[in-house]
Formats: sequence, C-alpha cells, structure tokens
Amino acid sequence: MPKKIKQGTVVSSKMDKTIVVQVSEPKMHEKYKKRTIMTKNYKAHDAKNTCSEGDVVSIIENRPISSQVRWVLDKVIEAKK
Repeated sequence: MPKKIKQGTVVSSKMDKTIVVQVSEPKMHEKYKKRTIMTKNYKAHDAKNTCSEGDVVSIIENRPISSQVRWVLDKVIEAKK
C-alpha cells in the first residue's frame, strides 16, 4: 500500500524535532452538497529543525515515532519570506 502524502502550512515549530502542520481539504456535504474546507493538524518529525512557522511543506506517512507523531517531513515546498 502506498504511503499517503499531504501538503500544508507549518503552524508551530516550537517543539524539538517536531512541527505541527495544518492541512486543509475540501469536503462535500453528503445531503446538502455544500463544499466546506476541513482543517486538521498533524504532528510531523523534522529531524534537522529546518522548518519555521508559515512554511508550506509536504509530509509523508511513517511508522509511529512517538505517541502522537506519525508523519515525517518530506520537503519544504515554499519557505516563508
């Protein structure tokens, strides 16, 4: 089974080697057919502490690293200016 890849914005990088990435995905309501944007936060492992808040990053699914971290930083798509 292929690993999932998600793209989002770094919300917090205050923890050591861990970042919080906010991923926004459009969802359609089943009954009313209205499109809403659902946001979810994922904790990802950043081994080199390269990311800062506001960066657009790509994360990839991985084995559990700690009790809450199940994603790993894949690459930084756009750094904050």
